[in-house]
Amino acid sequence: MPSRALHQAFLLLALGAAAAGCSVGTVLQRNGSAFFSTPAPVPHRIDKPFRADARLAVLWIGHASTLLQIDDKVILTDPVFTETIGQFSRRQVEPGLLPGALPHVDAVLISHMHFDHLSIGSLEMIQHKVGFLVVPQKGTVNIPDLAFETVELPTWTTFERGGLRITAVPVQHNGFRWGIDGEWMDTSFTGYVIEYHGITVYFGGDTAYAPDKFAATRARFPAIDLAILPISPINPRSLVKSTHVDPHEALLAFKLLGARWMVPIHYDTFVNATDAPGEVLRVLQGEMAAQGLTGEQVRVLGIGEQQVLVPR
Repeated sequence: MPSRALHQAFLLLALGAAAAGCSVGTVLQRNGSAFFSTPAPVPHRIDKPFRADARLAVLWIGHASTLLQIDDKVILTDPVFTETIGQFSRRQVEPGLLPGALPHVDAVLISHMHFDHLSIGSLEMIQHKVGFLVVPQKGTVNIPDLAFETVELPTWTTFERGGLRITAVPVQHNGFRWGIDGEWMDTSFTGYVIEYHGITVYFGGDTAYAPDKFAATRARFPAIDLAILPISPINPRSLVKSTHVDPHEALLAFKLLGARWMVPIHYDTFVNATDAPGEVLRVLQGEMAAQGLTGEQVRVLGIGEQQVLVPR
């Protein structure tokens, strides 16, 4: 693990990398203006998220953090409960679920190593509630010794426990954490497909628009029920396009994956490049209309909102 001094030395560089090419100056300016503000509260926060009436339910905690329930199994994606990421970028909205309200979590999935997806402080908060952690290939180098088992999954490999199957699937992004580790962290990013009791869920983490990768995933998993897909950052497009889908591309990816439902994530939680608050959701709604997609197909959740997609 890098020392705390090294962490501090490369913090700004890592934040620039996390913004996928957006200038460090812009990131610093926008985060600086938000740093001393109070995160917006989450109204009617759920304190008992496990649903006895659900075969498939999803709760958006914020950013790429979701709580997924498939029958009796609970899966948590890219959990971030801390007030800041990288000790600098402050939340704009409180977490939609508090760590103390988590039920037992069978699996935590980490899509890649960026500070806004791999939060060590958040893992420390919840470690005694977690069965196992799944990270992409080479991802364990960033995981400290905590109470749970950690499993590395290279692309197209599967880990199964108790009937819960998790497969790493290809996406287009990057996985370095410190800005200087790109040479050896060239495989530490992934998407996942989760299968249990005949229900299949795709979690994209962060990805650019990569039609070949989405089509290859559909070829192996032709009956995806739910696709959890990022939709931001969208600006400046010339810089973020190589690593992040915008709403238009996310909806195309949803179609390529052949999923029944989509839940959009990765917006309006932290500063996302130069996207203005509310901008991404407005663009998504316009793109849904343009592509003939309805609110039944694309389930837009508020932070802290939970929906049952398949009832018992």
